[in-house]
Amino acid sequence: MSRTKFAITPGFEIGGTLFKPEQLAVLGSIVGEDARIELTTFKQLYVELEKDHLEEVKQKLRETGLEIHPAGFFTKSLIACNFCRGAEDAGLDVAKALGDAIAGYEVPSPLKIGYAGCALGTSEPLLKDIGVVKMKDKYDIYVGGEGKSLKATVGVLFMSGLAAEQLIPVILQLIKLFQQNGRKKEKFSKFIERMTMEKLREAVS
Repeated sequence: MSRTKFAITPGFEIGGTLFKPEQLAVLGSIVGEDARIELTTFKQLYVELEKDHLEEVKQKLRETGLEIHPAGFFTKSLIACNFCRGAEDAGLDVAKALGDAIAGYEVPSPLKIGYAGCALGTSEPLLKDIGVVKMKDKYDIYVGGEGKSLKATVGVLFMSGLAAEQLIPVILQLIKLFQQNGRKKEKFSKFIERMTMEKLREAVS
């Protein structure tokens, strides 16, 4: 019998990405004994199970407040900090709007987008493909971070001093450019090297 995989996350709030006990209890009770549940570096759980009753399982998980996302070569749900400076100072509303806007786009390779509400960067946004850092009431975007391998690199400043309303359109444009011009299985950092930062800035300006 065929199997399928999808991702779940509780979203994020002040305090971080927090699963509630009842969410985990429902997850464990409905996926079946043969299901596989993997904790990923994306702050998501990957659930692999037989396709029978897939939509019923997803619906019951949504009813607990969990978000369902595709697994594989897609933009991941936003990897956010713990908002330790408070919802307003750390831009929780902006982060939630960004998270809703960017998740689930099919791309040449998995795309990780990080958000930090201050310069402490506890969500490690500079190690993500695209990283957002809130600086007072403005936002900086970094691109090309790569946390894996012995040649790990930090992202490069792409744009700075953006207003909240500018943030989502710029990141969606970067995703679109990757969709249209990225090669199959090409990492975003390699895509940037090939396209050059100059051309990417021109494309989103």
